[in-house]
Amino acid sequence: MAHCVVPEAEAILDREFPVLDKGFVRLVDYMGGDQRVVQSARVSYGEGTKSYREDAGLIDYLLRNSHTSPFEQVILTFHIKLPVFIARQWVRHRTARLNEISGRYSVMKDEFYIPPPEDVALQSSDNKQGRSEEVLDPAFTSQVRTSLEEGQRRAYGEYSSLIDEGIARELARINLPLSLYTEWYWQMDLHNLFHFIRLRLDLHAQKEIRAYAQVLLDIAQKVAPLCCESFQRHVLSGLRFSGEELAELRRRLGEDSSGGPTLSGRALERFEEKLKTGRQL
Repeated sequence: MAHCVVPEAEAILDREFPVLDKGFVRLVDYMGGDQRVVQSARVSYGEGTKSYREDAGLIDYLLRNSHTSPFEQVILTFHIKLPVFIARQWVRHRTARLNEISGRYSVMKDEFYIPPPEDVALQSSDNKQGRSEEVLDPAFTSQVRTSLEEGQRRAYGEYSSLIDEGIARELARINLPLSLYTEWYWQMDLHNLFHFIRLRLDLHAQKEIRAYAQVLLDIAQKVAPLCCESFQRHVLSGLRFSGEELAELRRRLGEDSSGGPTLSGRALERFEEKLKTGRQL
């Protein structure tokens, strides 16, 4: 099995892709690409790489039918700079290997996330974990951003004073806010990266982590373009239906003549919304 070198991936190694106001994602290293997935899938019956079209067809078949292990053969390592509040959502994906900068050993940098004016919003009235789409008065938005910035400046000033007074770094850091930027090396196989991207590109995810997920997908496309093409077609642009929803689809297509709707109430509303928007709800 030959070592896989992907010229498009080589061209972006160590390049910083900016995210948010001060963050970035860098592809540090990778192992394998589309050809590694193909080679891995065919090893069981000893056939080597075939034509580009046949390789694309095989990858598409594997992804469409959830044969995931060949995609685990592709490994990507990233250097990521991100706010702590995003990092704490990120680490819920426990299938990665990561090493984060330590505030016990290093003095943290004076770098904090400030949302741009268009992203300052009120709490949503119908989503307990989301923000409203209501456009706010610019003067109020400016006031909110100033309040955030002043709080960050005050917290970092107190942190710096404690450091200067010789207080242990592991103690001095404890009042720093979630908006502080951190950095880590993050390594994940392609199958689990796709799972991360599917969840974190969803419109229900926080906007700031969606920005990182999109950059990760853009980079992954350089490493394994055929895999990413199939992922986008069958997963990102696809929909899953429950048994009740499939029964409703059959009824509407005239394949089920048993009678009235199989869904009602909120379930029917969600189904209609899913068909209308093309989004997984």
